[in-house]
Amino acid sequence: MDLTYSRRLFLLLLLPMLGWIPGARGADRPNIIFILADDLAQGDLGCYGQKLIKTPNLDRLAAEGMRFNQAYSGTSVCAPSRSALMTGLHMGHCPIRANREIGKEGQMPLPQGTVTVAQILKDAGYATACVGKWGMGMFNTSGSPLKVGFEHFFGYNCQRHAHSYFPTYLYTDDQKFALDGKTYAQEVLARDAERWVASQKSRPFFLYYAVTLPHGKYEIDSLGEYAQQEKWTKQQQTYAAMVTRLDSDVGRLMTTLKALNIENKTLVMFAGDNGSAFAPESEIGKHFDQSMGGKLRGNKRSLYEGGLRQAAIARWPGVIPAGKVSDEPWAFWDFLPTAAELAGAELPQGYKTDGNSLVSMLKGGEAPHREYFYWELHEGPTIQALRFDNWKAVRGGPSKAIELYDLSTDEKESKDLAKEKPDVVTQAQGMMSAARVDSAEFPLKDTKGKKK
Repeated sequence: MDLTYSRRLFLLLLLPMLGWIPGARGADRPNIIFILADDLAQGDLGCYGQKLIKTPNLDRLAAEGMRFNQAYSGTSVCAPSRSALMTGLHMGHCPIRANREIGKEGQMPLPQGTVTVAQILKDAGYATACVGKWGMGMFNTSGSPLKVGFEHFFGYNCQRHAHSYFPTYLYTDDQKFALDGKTYAQEVLARDAERWVASQKSRPFFLYYAVTLPHGKYEIDSLGEYAQQEKWTKQQQTYAAMVTRLDSDVGRLMTTLKALNIENKTLVMFAGDNGSAFAPESEIGKHFDQSMGGKLRGNKRSLYEGGLRQAAIARWPGVIPAGKVSDEPWAFWDFLPTAAELAGAELPQGYKTDGNSLVSMLKGGEAPHREYFYWELHEGPTIQALRFDNWKAVRGGPSKAIELYDLSTDEKESKDLAKEKPDVVTQAQGMMSAARVDSAEFPLKDTKGKKK
C-alpha cells in the first residue's frame, strides 16, 4: 500500500475521534450582537460631530472598531426597515414595506416561511434572542419572533405599545410580564439583555438588541446632566438624556462582554433604524444640528440621505481594524449574508438574498460590488429611491418625475441633474422597475388609495 495513502487514511479515521470533521463549523465562530437604535440621527453621536449630547461609549466603540459614513437602513420607517434587516431583502422584495397596524396590538406579520437571519443562525447552532421592540407580528401570527428563529424574546411586540417608556407590562417570550407603570422600561430591557448574554457565554449566540431609544414618546427617568441646561426646552433636555441613556446602556453591555471574557470573540454592530423623527429645521433638529450643518437632506419618512443614512459602527477586537472610518456604502439587507458567512451557515435552498456579505470589508478588505441599492415606502404615495455608483435617484410617486443627484459632489441632494442627464435617468428608471416585484399589499400608487 502506498505510504502517503496510508497516512491519509489514518488521519481520516483519527480526526473524527478528535472531534474534527472536514467541512464542520469551527469553534471560533463569533458571537453576533446587532444593536438597533430607534429614530436616531447620524448627527446625534459625538463620533459623527455632535457637540451637545454626550455619547462616550458609542464614541469608544467607533474608536475601537469601524465607523461607517454611508450605512443605509432598510427604508425610512420602523417595521419595513427592521424587516429588511431580518430577511436580507430590500424593499423591492421584502414582505413588509410599510408600517401596517393590526388590531389593538401588533403590526402586519412576516409571512409563513419567511427566511430570517435568526432562523439561519439558530439552525447553525447559535442561541438566539431578541430584546427590545419587535413590530413584525404578534405571538399568535406567523411573524412572532418565536416562530422566525428567536428562542427568547423580551420587550415590546407592538410598535405602538413601545411608545410608552413606563408601561404596565412587557412580554417575556409570549407571556405578559407585569410592571408597575413607574419603572423605566429600558432599565428592564438592559438587564434582560445582560442576563441573557451571561447565560450563553459558553456557546455562540446572536442577540438582536432593538432598543426603543430615542423614539417618542419622549420620556426619561432622569435628565441627568441635562437638567442643568436651563436654556434648553424640556423636550431638548429629554431627547439628549434619551440618547445618552442609549449610549450608557451600550456601555453596560460592552462591560458585560468584557467581564465574561468574550469581547474578543464577539462582533458588535450598531445602527439606527431610520433617520431622525425631527426635521432639520425643527426644535430638536436645529438645536442639535442633526443634519450636520446641512450635510444630509430629509429625515424619517423621506428617501433622501437624511432618512436613510445611519450612524453605524462595527467592533470585533483583533479582526476589525480599530479607528477605521469607511465611506463604503452598505445596507441592512447585507447583514443576513454577513452573519451567515461568519457562522459558516448555508443559505436555505431556494432563498436568494439581495445583500452581500460584508466580512471582507469588516476585516479591512474590499467592499462588495453591487449594481444598486433600492428603497421604497408605502405611506401615502409610493416613493422610491435608488443608488448606483454615486448616482442617487428619487421619485416622489410613480407618476412623478425622477430626481437625480450626484452624491460624489452633492451629498445634500440640492441640485437635481435629471434634465442634464436624461440617459442616467432612463437607466435609473429601468433599474427601479427591475428591482421590485409587485405586491397586492404594496402596489405602486400615486395617492393613498389610487394604484398606478
